Amino acid sequence: MTNLDAGSLNKVGIVSTLVDAALAFARGRPKSGALLVVAAALSSKIPGFGTLTSVALRIARRVR
Repeated sequence: MTNLDAGSLNKVGIVSTLVDAALAFARGRPKSGALLVVAAALSSKIPGFGTLTSVALRIARRVR
């Protein structure tokens, strides 16, 4: 069994945000996709930022 540390969890969050960005581009949402790509890039400096951005976009879409 592999031990999970903060660094590996941060990488999973970055990959997850990039997958969300790819899905946003595929669904015709270029602004959301670009925002998620930027959030993934910033997530390497600010852990959790990409995940927070992804969740915020999902909530904003449901509210609309």
